[in-house]
Formats: sequence, C-alpha cells, structure tokens
Amino acid sequence: MSSLDTELDETEDLIRMIDESAAHVLKDDLLRARKQRFTTPGFERAKWLEFSELGWLTLCIDEQKGGLGLGMRELCTLAHRLGQQLTPEPILASALIADVLPEAHQRDLLECKQIILPAFVTYGRPMPVFNNGKITGYIDCIPYALGADAFLVQAEGGAALVRPGEAGVSLIEHKTHDGGHFCSLRLEKVPAQWLSSDMTTIREQATLVVGAYLSGLSERAFQITQDFIKERVQFDKPIGSFQVVQHRMVDLFLELKLGRAALGAAANGFADGLRSSALELTVSLAKARLSRASSVITREAIQLHGGIGYTDEADIGLYLRKSMTMSGTFGTESFHRNRAFSLMGANHG
Repeated sequence: MSSLDTELDETEDLIRMIDESAAHVLKDDLLRARKQRFTTPGFERAKWLEFSELGWLTLCIDEQKGGLGLGMRELCTLAHRLGQQLTPEPILASALIADVLPEAHQRDLLECKQIILPAFVTYGRPMPVFNNGKITGYIDCIPYALGADAFLVQAEGGAALVRPGEAGVSLIEHKTHDGGHFCSLRLEKVPAQWLSSDMTTIREQATLVVGAYLSGLSERAFQITQDFIKERVQFDKPIGSFQVVQHRMVDLFLELKLGRAALGAAANGFADGLRSSALELTVSLAKARLSRASSVITREAIQLHGGIGYTDEADIGLYLRKSMTMSGTFGTESFHRNRAFSLMGANHG
C-alpha cells in the first residue's frame, strides 16, 4: 500500500471516529433543542462547555499550537451530526475562528471563559471600515448573537475584535421561525483590536458548514418521514405501500444524495487546496444544492405527515422551521446559483 493510500485510510478512519463519537454525544439532543426554543440566548453554556471538553473548539487550530489541525471534511462531518439533532449551540462558528484569535482570547475561548462568535458581512454588502483603532460598519445577520461575549467582525483585509458592551455598538435582535434569533450589528467608531486574518476564506468555510448542517437536517427529516409512512395506515394499508408515495420518497432521496455529493466535493476542494474562484464555485454549488434539498425535503415531509405534521408536538415541524431559518444563512439558494453561474462564466471566459 502506498503512503497516499495509508494517509487516505487514516483520514477516513478519523472521520468515522468523529462521526461515531458525535452520534453518541448527540443521540438525545433533539429533546434539549426543543426546550431551548424561545429562550435567551437560545443555547446552553453548560452544553457548550461539554462540547469544548470534547475538543470541538480546537478542530481548526494548528497542531503546533496544541489543536487538532483538522480540515473541512472533519468539520462538515460534525456539522452534519449537529444538524440531525438540530443542536443550537453555534460552536463550529467559534471553532472556525479559534486559530486566528490572539493567544489570550484563544485561551479564554478554549477555557469557556468567553464565547467569541464571527460576524461575517453578507455577500455583496460593503465591509466595515477600520481606521485609527476604531471600526465603523454594519453586519446584518449573526446567529445566536445574544450569547456572545465578543465578536470577530469581518472587515476589509482582516477582522476586528469587538465587545457588545462598547460605546457605539448597537445590537438588534430578530426572532426566527425556529424559536431562535439572530442579531444585526451596527458599529459607530467602536474601539477594536485589529487582526490580520483571511476572513474571506473563513466565510466560505462557514457557508459550507451551514450547508453540512442542512444536510444532516435533511437526512433526519427524510428518516422520520420514512418511518412514519411505514406506520400510517389508510384503506387498511401503510401509505408507504402506495406507489405515488414511493415515487415522492424516491425524489426526496435523490435530493438528499445530490446534496451529499455536492457537500463532499466542496469539502474535498478545501482539502485539495483550491483557491479563489475555484473554491467559491464549489462552495456555491454545494450551498445552493443543500439549501434546495432541505427546503424540498422538509416541506414534502410535512405534506406526507398530513395534519399532524403541522402540530408543535410533531418533531418534523421542528426540522421545517429550522430549514426555513438556516437555508438562507450566508446566501440563499438563488444567490449561490447565480454566483456559481457567474463564476463558471468567468472561468470559461
């Protein structure tokens, strides 16, 4: 066996270990996620601490700095599991920026003394401006922002570390369909610590992580529906035996598999060192496909459940509402399809 084959086998073993470990830790997390709806900040610091102790915050930190030094395939594997249980803690967002934080702040993050979340600029919007030690600008969507002790704000050429209690900071809460929230952040000459970091690439990573979460969400919604149609009886037969229902489930299965394929291709793109427009293209293709899959699968799942699917007691409704909330995070299906078409045109031009 060549050294390359050995390395690939080791990577696959590691991904499988992460997946199995996360599946065990998160097996009963849906009930907890249900209870966290309509609370502030919408997630548990105690659970954040538990996840941190498992090493999830160190996934992207370089091994020379004491981290695990892993990549997007491993991170997306974990995000997929989180999505299956609708786990609300935005810990992977913090994991993405942990490696670029100053040593003192990184230590505080890893020891759970503070929660630092990234504040990414929406694609196509102007970047905040950092000048003379102060930052001015606007960020329109930071999920679960009320739980943050600080933000790493994307700006032109880098990022600025900002605390929500500083003068000139306005944080406006917006409720979401799933019982959570996001905040818009307005900054008016706010004192901040400047960091030279590639927040553009990290935003692409964050976009793919959201896609991986949607992939897990879609897969679990499909499984719940598959189990339901085997049990629900009409005309003395399970509705899953009806050909029209079988055809609809096949369509959903194809959406699921196409999404997973696009996700794998994009994650491999990061591992293979793709840069610039080539990387952006794979991310947009994946995000568009995964946003579509989550929307189609959860909406169809509600239809196949019938009236019970619309009740709050039915778990499938939680998946629909989470999909409605997250499918547009870091760009809608339409945005990413248009960006992909534009990038393909530029590459061929």
